[in-house]
Amino acid sequence: MNALRGATLVVAALSMGLMAGVFGIYANAIMPGLRRADDRTFVGAFQCIDRAIINPLFMSTFVGALLSSGVAAALHFGDDDRSVLPWAIAAFLLYLWVFVSTITVNVPLNDELKAAGDPDRIADVGAVRRRFNEAKWVRWNLVRAVATLAAFVCLLWALVEYGQNL
Repeated sequence: MNALRGATLVVAALSMGLMAGVFGIYANAIMPGLRRADDRTFVGAFQCIDRAIINPLFMSTFVGALLSSGVAAALHFGDDDRSVLPWAIAAFLLYLWVFVSTITVNVPLNDELKAAGDPDRIADVGAVRRRFNEAKWVRWNLVRAVATLAAFVCLLWALVEYGQNL
């Protein structure tokens, strides 16, 4: 059981770190770069990026961070030494919030932008970009980047606690 607990913590930390990187790169490079683009380029590039990111590797990491952090927390409920438990629970709850906010805020904005169609066929691409509400998307992405980074740090500390209890 101890090996399973440790392995699950490692998987949770790795997947959480990857997700923190994804949200961080959007906050640090992708959205600042797109902000400088004209409306047609912004809409077209964002549509392409959003279509490309929906792939098995991303989806398994996005969902896997939630599942593995939840399993890691659950596996430590029965542990005699519960020093790992609060950190694992905190990571799970932080990322659960990120997961829900992604589904309820960012994804609907992404879908609306994709539904606008080919930017070369949109009569008023500026109106499409304004409806997308870039500032809202960026704000929520920054919050989820910070929350996922915090969840990653919690899992790293959980691993430290786990290692001290071996």
